[in-house]
Amino acid sequence: MSRETEASQLEHSISKYLEWMVVTNHSSTTIEVRTKYMKYFCEWCAERSIEKLAEINRDLIERFQRTLYTYKKKNGKPLAAGSQYARLSALKMFFKYLVRQKVIEFSPASELQLPKLGKPLPKNIMSHEEVQSVMIQCDITKPRGLRDRAIMELFYSNGIRRFELAALTIYDIDFDKGNLMIQKGKGNKGRVVPIGETSLKWLDKYLNESRPKLHHKVDEITLFLSHKGEPLTEAYLSKHIGKYIREAGINKSGACHLFRHSIATLMLDNGADIRYIQEMLGHESIRSTQVYTRVSIKSLKNVHEKTHPSNQKPEENEAEAM
Repeated sequence: MSRETEASQLEHSISKYLEWMVVTNHSSTTIEVRTKYMKYFCEWCAERSIEKLAEINRDLIERFQRTLYTYKKKNGKPLAAGSQYARLSALKMFFKYLVRQKVIEFSPASELQLPKLGKPLPKNIMSHEEVQSVMIQCDITKPRGLRDRAIMELFYSNGIRRFELAALTIYDIDFDKGNLMIQKGKGNKGRVVPIGETSLKWLDKYLNESRPKLHHKVDEITLFLSHKGEPLTEAYLSKHIGKYIREAGINKSGACHLFRHSIATLMLDNGADIRYIQEMLGHESIRSTQVYTRVSIKSLKNVHEKTHPSNQKPEENEAEAM
């Protein structure tokens, strides 16, 4: 192992790890999050004068885990189990990388017990009528208003993720087949998803009437552009879509992902097979999609009302008794 100065060894190793993530084509979002989590761990170690990798053992990792458990945010609330899990998982991946690169012989985090997580239900779902009330907030007489309508129609059409939409190019839409090619979804996995006729019409209108006014030769191929002709950021999308939801008088938290939760639940309510929903949303595991079956209770209630003995009319029960 090379001999960096003791004070910089941990920081240097983290830097190398993040470089490796870039080279191995991890998503920019994943790299951004890992950078933040590893910086926090590095600062925690520095406060305790821990500067060498050799000083980091299982006991220290468990101390760090207890710190996360007892940590209080500015509002006085503790870190959610999911936040603790994400930080500790990033740490495990970092030490696994060091072992693979033969920087250390074994990982001090290999036997770390991560917090158990349940599958939280989506907190908010919009009805079809509520979605339409959000859509009409857009001033489609203006280039950005028309763009925003096309964006929300696409969110509602197939539940595309925010970062996936931001990365779309004009060549990813197949108008003839009614398909959308998502080149790099979660985990850098691509997939093809359908686009509904309504969404296709708004996309066509945006490409012909709005995008030419936004395109200033800054970006030649990105589908959705800012007023400066640049790609939209994920933060901009969340803030902007959230504003339309509030303007529609809908008191439900969320923005772009709210469309994703809503369309998955509404399609299940209308009889869509869960495996179709899984493919459309880009879930690697069916377990990620099954959370929507716990939200989609409309079909279950219909079956219950039609078949439960207590819900049968008296004459029906008498007929059965004869």
